[in-house]
Amino acid sequence: MQTNRFETFLDAIIAIIMTVLVLKIPQPATPTLNGILELQTIYIAYLISFLILFNVWYSNHNLFHIIDEIDNNAVWIYGIMTFILTLLPYFTIWVARNVNSIPSETMFGLIFILTHILNTIADRLIYKSNPYNKTLKEMHNNSILTHIPLIGILIGFILTYTIYRPGIYISCLFAILLWIIINRHIRRQSHGK
Repeated sequence: MQTNRFETFLDAIIAIIMTVLVLKIPQPATPTLNGILELQTIYIAYLISFLILFNVWYSNHNLFHIIDEIDNNAVWIYGIMTFILTLLPYFTIWVARNVNSIPSETMFGLIFILTHILNTIADRLIYKSNPYNKTLKEMHNNSILTHIPLIGILIGFILTYTIYRPGIYISCLFAILLWIIINRHIRRQSHGK
């Protein structure tokens, strides 16, 4: 499949998910600073989810500029990842309203982990199907760094199940920031900037 058609499809889906995500944010109970501060966990959860969606979009946008074709295996993995991402608004609000709930924390963390794993698998399938693409090969050689955010999430799971209930929620914020920084570093190294 040509990447421009697939990229357009993925862009549209992510835009819809972002729209649904922002529509899930409730208005403050009172039009005051305290009313806004009462919703801080919802705003942080929205920020985490938005950054996840933006990073998936931005990473794939940069990847699709390097390649012209995407094979069916990668399309199926992206399809599964898109399904997982469509659940993000639901679990974002659930964790934001129940930040001390282990089930809501777990599901929010699992969405992040599954997204990260599926994105990594899709990237590897694309690398495998484009063995002569020099830029892609350089990016692939640095891909071991992309597992660091996953380690951060796993630490969050340990914290949530032992001593600090919002551990997954907080570790997701740090993990997505790490994911963005690492992807930027990999892109800069592969482009020689």
